Amino acid sequence: MRRPGGGVRGLARGLRARLVVAFLLVAALSALATAALTFREARTAILQRTQDTAVNALRGQVNSQVTDLAMPPGEAALAKLSKGLTVAGEASQHWIVHTRYKDGPLIPGVRTEDEDVIGSGVQEKVRNGVPAVQRVESGGRPWLVVGLPVTYQNTTTTSGLEVYARVPLREDDANVQALVNAAQSGALLSVGLAVVPALFAARSVLRPVRELRRGAQQITDGALDTRLKVTGRDELAELSRTFNGMAAALEENVAELRRMEANSRRFAADVSHELRTPLAAMTAVVDVLDEDAATLDPDTAYAVRLISEETGKLARMVEDLMEISRFDAGAAALHLDEVDVAETVRKTLQARNWQDRVAATLPEGVRARLDTRRIDVVVANLVGNALRHGGEPVRVSLRADDERLLIEVADRGPGIDPDVLPHVFDRFYKADAARARSEGSGLGLAITMENVRLHHGTVRAANSPDGGAVFTVELPLCAGGGEE
Repeated sequence: MRRPGGGVRGLARGLRARLVVAFLLVAALSALATAALTFREARTAILQRTQDTAVNALRGQVNSQVTDLAMPPGEAALAKLSKGLTVAGEASQHWIVHTRYKDGPLIPGVRTEDEDVIGSGVQEKVRNGVPAVQRVESGGRPWLVVGLPVTYQNTTTTSGLEVYARVPLREDDANVQALVNAAQSGALLSVGLAVVPALFAARSVLRPVRELRRGAQQITDGALDTRLKVTGRDELAELSRTFNGMAAALEENVAELRRMEANSRRFAADVSHELRTPLAAMTAVVDVLDEDAATLDPDTAYAVRLISEETGKLARMVEDLMEISRFDAGAAALHLDEVDVAETVRKTLQARNWQDRVAATLPEGVRARLDTRRIDVVVANLVGNALRHGGEPVRVSLRADDERLLIEVADRGPGIDPDVLPHVFDRFYKADAARARSEGSGLGLAITMENVRLHHGTVRAANSPDGGAVFTVELPLCAGGGEE
């Protein structure tokens, strides 16, 4: 049975979806972290290789071309050196070389629009005799600036000649971008491939949960011998063992309760049955004594009438016990006839001489298939309860539509305590402890409810807004399911 709130929203809130999402998030974070570390290391390696290659190439070209340079060089010689160095590395490094002597101007090998790409920081280091490397942005393009101080041969003394090379990093950027694309593709592929193990993991985790739900539903449906198969030693396996222990204890307790309930029902049925014979004899004797009570002395007459009254109560109680026992045993049967409902209710009131104490609103022409004996019990119990515990006037009304029949019994008493309302149809329930020995058996309303149920109807109790209690019996116009 599906729970409410299914569909896409229910699936999104389900444990399977959350497990798959969590698994995919972990896979995605792992893939992204791995891709980020790989990208960083690869980018650093690419740029470092480019930097080392450019520095070594520039140093080699400078060493080969400055040997014949006259010192101090003039601007023409510096221009020639710059051009020669630029041409020498144009094919492999695509660089542009600038030269300068001491505090003179930078002289490029090729005239370009961004002559100021060589930063002051690099120039300051080279002027101090320290080779320098810097990555810069110019004209929207990345550059590697390499600066070398030229020293005299076989010495560490600077000659005052400075050489700078601007190396474009377009190819390195392309390689780095290719790495980024590869990392993204790899991360997406990893997440995509993670769906399969995620679904498998979710299924393996949810299988015991589904079994638990199935077992709980079977126990709810009454299959108390349900047990789960326990595999493994994890927390879910332990939960299954606990479930099996609970189910075994529940089955044992329910079996014991059913045994005790069956014994109590059998006891009540046996006792009431055994009491019928002596009660019949007692009733016959009491009836004889009751007829002669007028000829007896007052004390004896009072005792005879008291015995007669108590014997009647006992007889009614035994009959009620036997009736409730029939319901418990499933032996109660309906004997349906099509009757005039108003006439049936009217006969119930007349048989008990209640017609002068009860206001009846009974429209004629309402017919239904009912068991007249059981409907007589229902009306008699409700009206008698209203007369004893409610307040007069008691009103009985009858209504019907195309499908149902309503019989309503209302009184003008103090009503029913809200705490008592849920229990008024319970067996032997009495709201007032002071009434523990009333003339009722405590089974009248319970028998009423069983008779109404036998007709596939309902009975309910409520308090009227105008005061007093209201009992409403609702029956189908064509009650069925019983024996004819």
